[in-house]
Amino acid sequence: MEVYKNLGKGLGIALLSTFILLVIFAILLTYTDIGENTITPVILIITSISILIGSSIGNMKAQKNGIFNGALVGGSYILILYLISSLLNWKFSLNFQSIIMIALGVTFGILGGIIGVNKK
Repeated sequence: MEVYKNLGKGLGIALLSTFILLVIFAILLTYTDIGENTITPVILIITSISILIGSSIGNMKAQKNGIFNGALVGGSYILILYLISSLLNWKFSLNFQSIIMIALGVTFGILGGIIGVNKK
């Protein structure tokens, strides 16, 4: 039962931090002369940082299994992201960028899980 609580907390924090960081980035894109060619790398960075934050905070009370719990948070986050994307875009397909995002999501989830379990 604790795993589901940690997963929900981690996902909630990751999604909220993603939303906040993307709004800040959208404002910066609108009111500065940052080029649109920065959108993809910034989204990858924001997603990775959000998963890391959510996974580490979500696993702070866990005593063990940081790798598994973190991977679960990262994988679930990416799965939710792709389910929403496929519902909103009928031409949605997996491509090289998608594979990179999946790998980053799981990797940063694992790192966050390790950090969260070992944080005192």
